[in-house]
Amino acid sequence: MHFDLLIKNGDVIDGTGEARYCADVGVCGDRIEAVGNLSDATAKTVIDASGKVVSPGFIDSHTHDDAYLLSHPDVLPKVCQGVTTVIGGNCGISLAPLRSEAIPQPLDLLGLPSAFCFDTFAQYLDAIDANPAAVNLAALVGHSTLRVRHMKDLSRPANADEIAKMAADVEEALQAGAIGVSSGTFYPPAAAASTRELIEVCEPIRRNGGIFATHLRDETVDIIPSLEEAFEIGRAVRANVVLSHHKVAGKENHGRSVETLKIIHKQSKLQPLCLDCHPYPATSTMLRADRIQQSSRVMLAWSIPHPELAGKDFVDILPLYDGSVDAAIEDLKPAGAIYFVMDEADVQRIFSYERTMVGSDGLPNDTAPHPRLWGTFPRVLGHYSRELKLFPLETAVRKMTGLTAEQFALTDRGHVATGKYADLVIFDAKRVLDRATFAAPMLRPEGIEHVIVNGIPVFQFGESTGARPGRALRRRIADVI
Repeated sequence: MHFDLLIKNGDVIDGTGEARYCADVGVCGDRIEAVGNLSDATAKTVIDASGKVVSPGFIDSHTHDDAYLLSHPDVLPKVCQGVTTVIGGNCGISLAPLRSEAIPQPLDLLGLPSAFCFDTFAQYLDAIDANPAAVNLAALVGHSTLRVRHMKDLSRPANADEIAKMAADVEEALQAGAIGVSSGTFYPPAAAASTRELIEVCEPIRRNGGIFATHLRDETVDIIPSLEEAFEIGRAVRANVVLSHHKVAGKENHGRSVETLKIIHKQSKLQPLCLDCHPYPATSTMLRADRIQQSSRVMLAWSIPHPELAGKDFVDILPLYDGSVDAAIEDLKPAGAIYFVMDEADVQRIFSYERTMVGSDGLPNDTAPHPRLWGTFPRVLGHYSRELKLFPLETAVRKMTGLTAEQFALTDRGHVATGKYADLVIFDAKRVLDRATFAAPMLRPEGIEHVIVNGIPVFQFGESTGARPGRALRRRIADVI
């Protein structure tokens, strides 16, 4: 047998959660052609993976990379971690469909207003294919983006005409290949949206299938009613519910993951749902007073009027404003911050749950980003699995590959098996570890040696190859979950 690429002597962890096994992997074109003993085979390119793990490419289940893939197609923060596919359009924030010169927060987390230049979702996916990145993209259409597109006054629920226009955009997006709809009622553009509005805007999912991914309305004291709202919307439109970056935020809520996971697990017997999580007790989003009050520590991630203050602790900035939080926010905005708002025990408990996927939730345009942008996946492999022994390596790999592919209906990805797409990672299980910290957030991880997307190496021995074989992964209407 002759292959384009032959990976020899590796320990295959195939994404199913089953035990690793020694095998060779043969690739022809963009597909895995064979897995097993291929000692007699030849290939154009041979990689010796002796002593290393060969796994499916990691799927980042929660990103805000919509515009970053177009502006930075090497996507180095992702490929250096072994990520081969990203899920975009989360938290109600998608790049399309929207064309506007006035972008309210948090839509500006995706980039400058000029990045919002797509009248339809199809145009956006076509642009991804016309200007390929190093990784694949599967994208959600954001409810907040649709509100900004169709509503002049975001401080009220949408009326019937506005709902009809948003629902039409959802229909177009799903027909074009969007994998579902995301919401973010936690944020100002959608805070006034009613449950009924969300159900009616998401109604096309009932006909076409797809995901409903949601940044809950509240992740603090009202997290239970917020979970119940998400379940209600998912049931109404028959969608698989994804609870984005599940957490219990605020000091008074530490420990409540025991309660939320019990509720989630019970509900999972009644409707399809899952969740994603990142492996840090701090989160990152737009600068806002409620999050500051809930946090034990706050760091400024970026500020348009005061970029020189990025990376500083908020307590060290406050004296510039005579100790006034409101005055600081007003002068610094638009701005973003990192909030130490969770308890590590809750993070580990949530990560251990069987339905939890790995999502970085990184913000690639931040001046001083959260270290999750560069470190999420190696941290799960190295710190949580190898060092803390929170779960076996096979479970860790499944949480970032097979489980995610199955939940998002990413056909023929997320597993090492004959016929699957050749999205693959080769890493050193004894050495893999994140290096990014809150003080030095852009340090590359260790132990990720080869990253292959659609059969093409995009990262080798610490460096990008310059190849850009990524694709827009369009969901087929037949792929109903």
